[in-house]
Amino acid sequence: MYPERALLQERLARFRRDHLEPAVVRDRVPLTITRWDAPGEPVPFDEAAAASYTRADIGDPWGRPWGTTWFRLTGAIPGAWHDQPGTRAELIVDLGWTGGPGFQAEALAYRPDGTIIKALEPYNSWLPVTGDAIDVLVEAAGNPDLNTDFRPSPMGDKATAPRDPLYRLRTVEAALLDEVIIELLADLDVLDGLMAELPESSPRRAEILAATQRAVDAVDPDDVPGTARAGRDQLADVLARPASASAHTVYAVGHAHIDSAWLWPVRETIRKCARTFSNVCDLMDRDPDFVFACSSAQQYAWMKEHYPDVFARITEKVAEGRFVPVGGMWVESDTNMPGGEAMARQFVAGKTFFLDNFGVDTEEVWLPDSFGYSAGLPQIARAAGARWFLTQKISWNQTNKMPHHTFWWEGIDGSKIFTHFPPVDTYNAQLSQDELAHAERNYADAARANLSLAPFGWGDGGGGPTREQLAAGRRAADLEGSPRVRFSTPRAFFTEARELDTNPPTWRGEMYLELHRGTLTSQARTKRGNRRSEHLLREAELWASTATLLRGAAYPYDELTELWQLVLLQQFHDILPGSSIAWVHADAERNYAAIQSRLEEIIAQALSVLGDSAAGSTMIANAAPHARDGVPAMAIGAPTTATPATVVADGDNHVLDNGSVRAVIDPHGRITSLIDAASGREAIAPGGAGNVLELHRDIPNQWDAWDIDEHYRRNVVELADASASEAAVEPDGSAVVTVSRDHGRSTITQRIVLRPGADALEIETVTDWHERQKLLKLGFALDVHAEHSSAETQFGHVRRPTHVNTSWEWARFEFCAHRFLHVGEPGYGVAIANDATYGHEVVATPRAGGGRATTVRLSLLRAPLYPDPEADQGEHRHVVAVRPGAGIAEAVELGYRTNLEPRRLAATQPVDPLIRIDNPAIVVESIKLAEDRSGDVIVRLYESLGGRADGLLTTGFPAGEIRETDLIERTPPEASGAVRTDGDGTALALRPFQLLTLRISPAS
Repeated sequence: MYPERALLQERLARFRRDHLEPAVVRDRVPLTITRWDAPGEPVPFDEAAAASYTRADIGDPWGRPWGTTWFRLTGAIPGAWHDQPGTRAELIVDLGWTGGPGFQAEALAYRPDGTIIKALEPYNSWLPVTGDAIDVLVEAAGNPDLNTDFRPSPMGDKATAPRDPLYRLRTVEAALLDEVIIELLADLDVLDGLMAELPESSPRRAEILAATQRAVDAVDPDDVPGTARAGRDQLADVLARPASASAHTVYAVGHAHIDSAWLWPVRETIRKCARTFSNVCDLMDRDPDFVFACSSAQQYAWMKEHYPDVFARITEKVAEGRFVPVGGMWVESDTNMPGGEAMARQFVAGKTFFLDNFGVDTEEVWLPDSFGYSAGLPQIARAAGARWFLTQKISWNQTNKMPHHTFWWEGIDGSKIFTHFPPVDTYNAQLSQDELAHAERNYADAARANLSLAPFGWGDGGGGPTREQLAAGRRAADLEGSPRVRFSTPRAFFTEARELDTNPPTWRGEMYLELHRGTLTSQARTKRGNRRSEHLLREAELWASTATLLRGAAYPYDELTELWQLVLLQQFHDILPGSSIAWVHADAERNYAAIQSRLEEIIAQALSVLGDSAAGSTMIANAAPHARDGVPAMAIGAPTTATPATVVADGDNHVLDNGSVRAVIDPHGRITSLIDAASGREAIAPGGAGNVLELHRDIPNQWDAWDIDEHYRRNVVELADASASEAAVEPDGSAVVTVSRDHGRSTITQRIVLRPGADALEIETVTDWHERQKLLKLGFALDVHAEHSSAETQFGHVRRPTHVNTSWEWARFEFCAHRFLHVGEPGYGVAIANDATYGHEVVATPRAGGGRATTVRLSLLRAPLYPDPEADQGEHRHVVAVRPGAGIAEAVELGYRTNLEPRRLAATQPVDPLIRIDNPAIVVESIKLAEDRSGDVIVRLYESLGGRADGLLTTGFPAGEIRETDLIERTPPEASGAVRTDGDGTALALRPFQLLTLRISPAS
C-alpha cells in the first residue's frame, strides 16, 4: 500500500471513531430499573409480573449461572424528541455483555400485558419505542459463556456451578438516534470492507478511497447531524456503480442456526428460539424484503407449546412466504449414528409437522453443522420427497478440501440429490465484504453456474439477522467490485442453480468429516440409550400392530409419537455425538430410562393381548431375522434344544466348543484361536489375538469431546495382565470364561460366552471407568486379506478400503459402523457385531509368514474433559459378538441378533408374523400402523446385501390393497417398479440397497 493511502484510511478510521459513532445518539435519558430474581428454574410471565420488585442501579451484579433475573424498565420519552426529523427513539439495554452473541447473557422483552416485543443480545441490544410512556419487563438469562475457554468447568452442570453473579448491568436508557448518521456509517462499512478486498493497484479502490475522503471533508465535526447528509452525497456515486457482468451472485438467506442443546440445556434452547424468532418477526414487520429460513420442526413445536403468540406470528409470516420452514427433519440430527428407521422418522416427523401446521412441503435437507453425512442419507432424503441438500460443515476438514460446491451427491443405492456446499464457509454470515469476496474466490464450480447461497444471521441464541446485516446486503445488491447479493429463499436458489447447472459432477458415498471423529464414542451412556430406544421403538410398534390386527387391541398412536419425538430430539448433532455439557447428557439419560420403561410396558401389554395366560405354554419370540423370512422381532418357536457348549482347560488356556465354533482363550482373556466348524479355518492371524484391550492417550489438539486426532495411535498400552480368570458352564448350557483387569483407577470385567448351537462368540465388557483423556479400544487381529471393510449404515452398508493410498484414505482413520462390521476375502469373512458402539478402525497389517492380515478395533470409551469434565465416568456395559466364516448376510443377521433379545409369549399356539418374505436378503426394518390413523399397515424394508433381490411377500392377516409409498406414506410421483401383486402374493424386485415403503390396507 502506498503511504498516502495508508494515511488516508487512518484518517477515515479515526473520523468514524471520534466523530461519527459518538454522534449517532443525539440525546439520552436514563430509565428507572427494578428487579426480581427467580428463585429456581424459569417461570411464566404472569408469575414474574406479579412478583415483588426491588430497586436496581447501573453497575449492579446480576445473573448467577443458569439463573433468571427479571428487570422492569419504566420512564418517559421527552416531548422535545418528537420535533426532530430524521431521528428515532429506541431503548438501549446492555446487560453487561462479555463478548459476542449466543454464548452468554440473553433476554426477552415483554409489554405489561405479556405480549413479546423482541429479544436483547450483544449485537441486537435495542427495543422499539411506541408512545411516550415506557414500561417493559425484561427476562434476562444468566447463561455462562462456556465457548471461549476450552477447559474443564463446573458451569456445565447446574448442581456444580458457582452461585456468584456473572454480569453487571451496564446501560439502560432511552436514546434518540440520528438515522442519517446510521446510514452514513453503513455506507462506510461496506465501502471500507470493499477496499480491503480490492487489489492495492485497483482503480476502483482508489476511486472509493477518494470518495470517502470527500465524505470526511463534507462532514463538519462540530455539526455532524447537520452535515451527515452531505457526507452521504459524496458516496452516492461510488455506491451506485453496478457490478460486472461476471460477478458472482450470493443468494442471502436469513438464518439463525440454533443448536437444540449444546453448551446449554434443552430448556434454555426453548427460550433461545423464542428470543430469536421474536426478533425475526419484528424485523419482518420493519423490512418487507427480509426472508428467514428455519429448520427443525421440534423448535416450531416448542413455540406452539410454550410461546403460542410467537407461533401465531410465525404462522402468519409462513403464510406470507417470508418465514420459510426448511429441512423437513425433526431436528438437525447427527446422520452418522441414527439407525435407518430413526433417520427415516426424522423426515416423517418433521415433514408431517410442517404439512399439518403450515401446509408446507419442505423439499431441501438443511444440515449445515452435523459432523459428516452418511452414505445412506441421499436415498432416505429422496424417499422423503427432498430434492436438494445443503451443508457447510465439510469446510472444516483438516486434511482434504471438497472439490465441489454444487454437485450431485449419490448414496449407496444410486439415489442422487442436488447438493450445495456454501463457499462462504460459514452458516452465521454477516454479509460483510470479506465474506462475500471469500465466497466468490472460493467457489469451485463457477464455470458451470456462478452463484452460491449464504446463510446470514447470528446463531445459537445470538438473535438471528440484524438491521446492520440487511443494510450491508442491500448496498452490495449491485456494487462494482463486489459479488451481487440477492435476498432469497433456499427454494429460489436451488431452483435457479439447478436450471443453470445442467451437468453437475457427482460425489459418491459418504461425506466424511475429517474432524470430530471422537463424537462416535464420547458419552457412551447417551449412545447406548439411543441404540436401545431405537430397537425398543421398532419392537413396540411391531407388537402393538400385531395385537391390533390380530386381536383388535387399541394402537397407542399418541404415546408412540411422543416417544419417537423424544428419541429424535436426542439425536440432535450435539446430544447423540456426546459434545454437550453434563446437564444435557444427564437429561438424556433420564429420558432414555423413562423411554425404556414406557416402551417395555407397551410391549408387555401387546404380548399379554396376544398370549393366553390360561394355556400356560411358553413360546419365544425371536428378535432377530431368521433364515426364511428376514422379519425381525416376530419369529415364534420353542426354546432352543441345542447341545450345551463345553469348556476345558488346555494348559493355561481355556477351550470353548459347541460343535459350531471353537475358541481358545489365553490366561489374559485374549482369543488366540477362533474356528468355525463349517470352514475349519482359523480366523485369528498368526501371532495375533482377538479381544485385545488397548488404552491410548487421547488429548486432542483442540476440541476434547469432539476429536480423536491421529497422534493417539503413537501412545498405547495393552491391558494384558488379568487379575482373575475363571471358566464354567452355566445352567443354560453356555460356556463362559470370566476375566478381570485393573488399570489405574478403572476395573474391567469381561465374560466371554459361547452359547449352545451359537455361530458367534460373545464378549460382554463391563467397565468401571475412571480414566481421564484416555481412549479404550477392543481389537481383533484377523487372518483375512481384506481389501475393504463393510460397515452397516442406514438401510445397507458402506465399503471402505483398508489401505491408505491417498490423503482421503489416511484421514478416515476412525469411522462409523452401526450394528455390524464385516471384513472378508473371496470365500471367507468375519463379522463383528456390537450393541452400542459406533467408532471403528480397520487397518491392513503384515501377516506373520507372508501376506497380510486385517486388524479391527472398536472404540469403547473415551474420557474427554470439555465440555463435560466428568464425561463417561462410572460403569459401562458393551457387548460384541464375533462370527467366523461369515458373509454379509450372516453379518446382517448377527447385528440384529446382538441388539434384539428374545421375547417370551404365553400362547396356546404360535402367533404368525404379520409379514413374511421368502428371500432373507430383503430385511423388514419396521412394521407399524399408518400415521393418518386409517388402520393401514406400513412396512419398511430394504435390500441388505448390495445385490438385486427378488422375493414374495405374504401377510399373516387378511390384506387388501398393497401399494408403494414414500417415507411420508404418500403415493410417490413415480413408482419404483419394485412391487407387483398377483394371486399368489406380492412379488418384490429390489435393486441393490433399495429402500421400499409399503402401505397395506387390511381386508374389510
